[in-house]
Amino acid sequence: MTNIKKTREIQKLAKKKSIRPVSSTFEYEDQMDIRRQVLEKITHTKLTHINSPTFDVKTVSTKNCENLIGKIEIPLGVAGPLKIKGNFINGETFVPLATTEGALVASVNRGCKAITESGGAYVYLEQSGITRAPIFRTNNLMQAKKFVSWIKSHFDDIAQKVKETSSHITLLSITPYIAGRNVYPRFVFDTQDAMGMNMATFACDHVIRMYIEKSTKVRCVALSGNVCSDKKASWMNKIEKRGHSVHADVVITKDVIREILKTSPEAIVDTYTRKILIGSAISGSIGFNAQHANIVASIFAATGQDLAHVVEGSLGTTTAELVEEGVYFSVFLPALPLGTVGGGTSLATQKEALSILEVAGGGNPSGSHAKKLAEITAAAVMAGEVSLLSAIAAGDLAKAHKKLGREGIAL
Repeated sequence: MTNIKKTREIQKLAKKKSIRPVSSTFEYEDQMDIRRQVLEKITHTKLTHINSPTFDVKTVSTKNCENLIGKIEIPLGVAGPLKIKGNFINGETFVPLATTEGALVASVNRGCKAITESGGAYVYLEQSGITRAPIFRTNNLMQAKKFVSWIKSHFDDIAQKVKETSSHITLLSITPYIAGRNVYPRFVFDTQDAMGMNMATFACDHVIRMYIEKSTKVRCVALSGNVCSDKKASWMNKIEKRGHSVHADVVITKDVIREILKTSPEAIVDTYTRKILIGSAISGSIGFNAQHANIVASIFAATGQDLAHVVEGSLGTTTAELVEEGVYFSVFLPALPLGTVGGGTSLATQKEALSILEVAGGGNPSGSHAKKLAEITAAAVMAGEVSLLSAIAAGDLAKAHKKLGREGIAL
């Protein structure tokens, strides 16, 4: 396309105040440039730094982001080494963290050092499974009861229909919930190394249209009924779990607390009790923790996860108890929807971050990479909890943020 033609099209679009693609005959790069230039004219803003992404524009435009105008950059730091002992990782790893919050990476890095020098974190993956819960409307409570009975008695047939949509998805369970004439069957799926929300949606849509509605004559009102509960801060996700449910624990020794964390075991546990237990109870928090969302968000951004699932990632619980050796710490993350294939994990920079963790792409056996990433995330979250609680106990929180977040001291 000549510059003259492009300019005319840009002026035309600016006049109409439209940022949609001009024509399917334009290359994806041209469409991106036109949208950005139209926005510049409409908003009187020069979008210099949003320009020139390094990712494949065609792939991203068709799989990741519509109405593409460029890219946003997030600084990427690394914490570690972090020693972890689990079913899917046994050794040391470095954790990539994408954030704009000064002091966060330094804090997690200190926590990693404290955990590693105390012998390492033990991690336990309790269960895995992504959920989708459609709404069915029955005529009355009696029909709702019969419908639920039908769902339970036809589980094997429904599971077989699910398999028709993909060889990478398996139906694990269905738990129906009734509210008057409404029935919410909560489907739980194993989606191997994918986070799997799209796979779950496609599977539910197929089995509902091709089997459940035809067999029962009960109509599905909506494919998602909020009982999933996708991207919601809900007790359902905390109790029933969603994505990967994972635990981590460690005993931080007295020497490490004194030399690295610069405080005492008694001060840490006192701070934990008054902040996380009492403070969270007063505020009505679902998650009883210091900063789970901080670490989950930075790992999710670095590795190409769906950022809205940080909501579920913030629901976790932290414990801290005095023991003879020092302080026993644990974290419980009940809902970590994440994956190593699909979505943003295929972007070049995010794939490199996954490679740092040795979990890029599908694992062998299938699902092992996503489970390993979940285990690493739990250990990294615990590192953040150990460090932040210690900083608060030592009275260093404001000083650290001033030094690292305001004065710009590099580490």
